[in-house]
Amino acid sequence: MPAAPGPDEVRSASTLRTSDELLGALYRDHGDALLRYVRHLTRDAGHVEDVVQETMVRAWQRPAVLEREPDAARAWLFTVARNLVVDDARSARNRREHGTDEPVDRVEADRTDAVLDRIVVADALASLSAEHRRVVVDAYWLGHTVPEIARRHDIPEGTAKSRLHYGLRALRLALQERGVTR
Repeated sequence: MPAAPGPDEVRSASTLRTSDELLGALYRDHGDALLRYVRHLTRDAGHVEDVVQETMVRAWQRPAVLEREPDAARAWLFTVARNLVVDDARSARNRREHGTDEPVDRVEADRTDAVLDRIVVADALASLSAEHRRVVVDAYWLGHTVPEIARRHDIPEGTAKSRLHYGLRALRLALQERGVTR
């Protein structure tokens, strides 16, 4: 098998018959320098190989580039590679996506609805009378029973039960007024 011409040798279409052979010679002559150049521009190992590959594909699509003098072909390759790097840096994808080698620690659920619910309930509770609000909070947020509520507030159990009933009714109406339906 004959050796491929070196970078200083003048290549012609008669020396290398097919565009595949020309592309192979072009890569052998300039591939390492092109890889170093793109690595210097991007500092991203995965992206370096993509840019070099796309540069070589574009050279293969233009047979006239493959037949140029070595210095002219090299200049064309470096220009195309630089343009690909610049185009990628300017792309919308690059501005919005930022890759990382580290996995995401944890994914948290959106708590916006829970926060809004708390605000609405707090606002509705604030609209209740102080007696009704205390009994409802004692029963539903603190978990006290009717006898415990009566002892805490020094009122009869019947009064605690009645305030809880009417307080819940008022709370339901206040929530409906705020757009919470049920």
